Amino acid sequence: MLWGAVAGTAQAAPPKTVLVLGDSLSAAHNIPVEAGWVHLLGDRLAKMEPGWTVVNASISGETSLSGRNRLPALLEKEKPAVLIIELGANDGLRGLPLAPLKDNLAAMIDAAQKAHARVLLLGIELPVNYGPQYRDGLRAIYADLAKSKGTALVPFLLDGVALKPELMQEDGLHPVAAGEPMVLDTVWKGLAPLLR
Repeated sequence: MLWGAVAGTAQAAPPKTVLVLGDSLSAAHNIPVEAGWVHLLGDRLAKMEPGWTVVNASISGETSLSGRNRLPALLEKEKPAVLIIELGANDGLRGLPLAPLKDNLAAMIDAAQKAHARVLLLGIELPVNYGPQYRDGLRAIYADLAKSKGTALVPFLLDGVALKPELMQEDGLHPVAAGEPMVLDTVWKGLAPLLR
């Protein structure tokens, strides 16, 4: 009898949450929401046992500073087991200084880890016209933080997609719907170990 009560309680446990904090690359820019990689992730996680839910807190145009400012309330409300941080592209595209970007990302990682959430950092690459020094500096931020903070890392979110014009929108920055499953597969490589 007691075993049955315990088993029933275990089955009633709420699914764990993956919180995605990103910009337009995670907010399904100019494509149907259900075609975006975050929605596709939710579909995949819903089939897992035990179940997981995805909360997409991504906003087009989000910078690392605005994400940093929003994160504490999101951590308090959603209590995620995993936080995916996909920020920095808008800082980079605006040519903002890299030191504050690194500081903002570090603060978000610290806040998440203090809230007992595992962190996956999604790196981004800028177009070549931003110059090698700035592009290399941006790339190094993600690698350095992943190493120093002990987070999971996907070095380039759009790996295998960005250089294929047929998978990118006319702006050259955002994938079309057909490219989103490939983006999810890239994210999954970094995320899957955190779900165990």
